[in-house]
Amino acid sequence: MRSSDCGRSEHDPGDSRRFSLAVLVPAALCFASGAFGQGKGGEYPSRPIRMIVPFAPGGAADFVARIIQPRIAEQLGQTVVVDNRAGAAGNIGTELAARASPDGYTIKFGSVGTASINPAVFPRFPVVPVRDLIGITQITDVPGALVVHPSLPVKSVNELIAHLKANPNKLNYGSPAASSANRLEMEMFLTATGTRMAHVPYKGGAGPAVTALIGNEVQAMFVTFSSVVNFTKQGRLRMLGVVSPVRSPLLPDVPTLPELGYPRLSNGTWQALFMAKGAPAPVVKKLYSATAKAMEHPEVIGRLADGGVRVVVSRSPVEFLQFWKVENERFVNVVREAGIETE
Repeated sequence: MRSSDCGRSEHDPGDSRRFSLAVLVPAALCFASGAFGQGKGGEYPSRPIRMIVPFAPGGAADFVARIIQPRIAEQLGQTVVVDNRAGAAGNIGTELAARASPDGYTIKFGSVGTASINPAVFPRFPVVPVRDLIGITQITDVPGALVVHPSLPVKSVNELIAHLKANPNKLNYGSPAASSANRLEMEMFLTATGTRMAHVPYKGGAGPAVTALIGNEVQAMFVTFSSVVNFTKQGRLRMLGVVSPVRSPLLPDVPTLPELGYPRLSNGTWQALFMAKGAPAPVVKKLYSATAKAMEHPEVIGRLADGGVRVVVSRSPVEFLQFWKVENERFVNVVREAGIETE
């Protein structure tokens, strides 16, 4: 019988073992190469990639995701499909991403809310983002703004502080939700200045809260800069400060909160890309490289700038992880200091 005849294995156990190793080892190596996309031909990605956006279409996250989507696809040479999975303050999309196969074909568009604030507010949620996800890179910083109703007799942050101290708990501030970044920004501000206002949360995102501020139902709020820049230019709202390390070219006369002495209010609603923990390092590296190059595209920079959004790309996934951990600690402290109820 020929040595290649598999029937021989029934009579020669030694040959059987040699035959199994000869077949299985190369097969395993081929599988690993194909699965992780490390072949010389750059096999990853070989099929479309799903980008989970844990918020509804039309919001700030969806706006940015759909601007960067085609440019990341262009860099990877593969289709990227946006999959909106809204609900539970973004936790539904976060869990889907964390439970996905760590093969690089599911990525998550996340933000400070889903990555750093939710873990502080929902400590019993089974997914811990920093434990169960890999942070690929930060991609943007969406500046926030401290705005007041124009009937309020203040034209600067210092005047607002003086007014609040003279009228403790007599003014209301609005927010898109009790656990939103905007609410926590206001709590940081109130703690830092030793002032108090009553909190009025609104459902449905920033829109209803901004409408309430324009109608003078509430007198102040922190909100995404892009949501109120036009109302400010129209005189329907007054902007006192920007949550950003740099002033916005859209309203260059408005100071930043850090330059006014509030360094904890330097990062806005930053956004980033994530994927399930366990992904091969070469896949993470390729996604980081593709994203970084996509964010350099003039169209991406221009369209985001028109909406008041700054492009901020981490120097590496490791650098982003360090930043992420600092942000986690920042919001754990804010929730504790403000006495915000956790769930």
